[in-house]
Amino acid sequence: MVESNRWEDEYLDRAREFIASGQIDSDVNFKLDIGESLKEVRETVLSGNSEWLALLEDIIRRNPLVYILVSTGFLGWFQDRHGNALGSLQAFWSKGDIPIDKRISAFVAKVPDIRIYAKDNYQRHIGPGSMLASVSVLLMALDPEEYPPYRWDPFKRAYERTGYPFSSGDDEAVFYEHAMTFLDQLVRRASERGFSRPCNRLEAQAVVWWREMKTGSESEEGLPQLPNLRLQALADKILFNVGFLQEIDLSLTDNKQVIFQGPPGTGKTYVAQAVAKHLAGSKDRVTLVQFHPSYAYEDFVQGFRPTLVNGQPGFELMDGPLLRAARHAREEPDAKHFLVIDEINRSNVAKVFGELYFLLEYRDEEITLQYQRDDEEKFSLPPNLYIIGTMNTADRSIALVDLALRRRFYFVEFHPDEEPVKGVLRRWLESNHPEMTWVADVVEEANKLLETDRHAAIGPSYFMKDELDKDMVERIWKHSVLPYIEERRFGRDEEIEEFNFDKLRKAVMDEGGSPGGEGGEENPGGDSGNA
Repeated sequence: MVESNRWEDEYLDRAREFIASGQIDSDVNFKLDIGESLKEVRETVLSGNSEWLALLEDIIRRNPLVYILVSTGFLGWFQDRHGNALGSLQAFWSKGDIPIDKRISAFVAKVPDIRIYAKDNYQRHIGPGSMLASVSVLLMALDPEEYPPYRWDPFKRAYERTGYPFSSGDDEAVFYEHAMTFLDQLVRRASERGFSRPCNRLEAQAVVWWREMKTGSESEEGLPQLPNLRLQALADKILFNVGFLQEIDLSLTDNKQVIFQGPPGTGKTYVAQAVAKHLAGSKDRVTLVQFHPSYAYEDFVQGFRPTLVNGQPGFELMDGPLLRAARHAREEPDAKHFLVIDEINRSNVAKVFGELYFLLEYRDEEITLQYQRDDEEKFSLPPNLYIIGTMNTADRSIALVDLALRRRFYFVEFHPDEEPVKGVLRRWLESNHPEMTWVADVVEEANKLLETDRHAAIGPSYFMKDELDKDMVERIWKHSVLPYIEERRFGRDEEIEEFNFDKLRKAVMDEGGSPGGEGGEENPGGDSGNA
């Protein structure tokens, strides 16, 4: 195979596949966010502020890409007060037009034998360009689009696939510049083929990692697979574990339509919007609509609306959010677009969707819409339009949906008694109100009493308030949680009494919890206002 064909078959065609999937935006944005965070550390280092290490440690905790600084020993060196790491970093990150090879070479020369600081199994990091993996992460503080992260294994496989020559010697600076030249060539060849992307080194690096981390026979230990890497920032933001988000991502890739179902307060709508925006790469590619009993096909798909025609009252055929979202998706075929339908089962879904039931199952088919003329171009759902619905299973009147809808959607469960929803409130309290983690104990105790009616479980969203304090918790319980439970337990007063806030607090304390308020212990039998 000649060199040009190897590039086209092994990389350019695959690059188009990656770009069309929409994953490139999420991956690039994830690394740009890391770059911005590291820029803040760089400014702190250059100012000599001692807070720089705490900032860096926080970034490492939140980003698996940056964790390599721990496993290779760099963080240990930075933490060693006698290691002179600060001065080395100040020179490495100094401002001014210093060639990148000079920065790398000078910095590497100052790095001690960091194996003494390394965590876990350092041996897996020894090899060609091993130190460069960490150094390249630090380079992102300068400009991640110009200086993206480097790993030996994916670049090695990329060179082999395309016939690109290997770099000779063991100089870290030469290794890095050689890899950047490869990325520049990938950008140039893509442009010559008429591709609009990748248009810079960071986008080209995303293509390489996707291609090689996806298909390589052995991925580098310590480096998460790309789907986890893409979703880790979102997982950190919404306090869900990344495995759960990856399952959602795979469900969307497989079926293009999912429904989040569960009791109220479990974050279904919030997560639906967050996932859609993250995977789309922009909020402008996300359309949100809420169904309700009076919602109709004409509202959702297409219908006639009152308007003035030549100054006289008349009607005009107008597109609904479904057709508008489909049009935007066709205008950007290389990007993912999302339609988020909140409370999808509050309407008569079969009537609202109409002939779209057919298109949901047969994405590659076309059909004539209800208000289209036979001579008009038929409609189809674009392959890059994804649908996320939410469904409240606690409402008995709407909990059941027809089998036709269930067959066309994947369903993802959101339940307060199962991870990741179960741990969200506790994680949020630990981060925002660590003195009030007892609230999570009380909620879990109440949910134990609701085990026979899982769809009535109390979700974490009730209590995730920035101004949360003990008095607010009691108000929320009295005016929001209790009325909800009373509706579920209507006519069973003795059962409702079990959900008295004071009784639940006492039960938690008796089990070894510490449901106290500000200032230490309190009387768990005191008046809370919940008669």
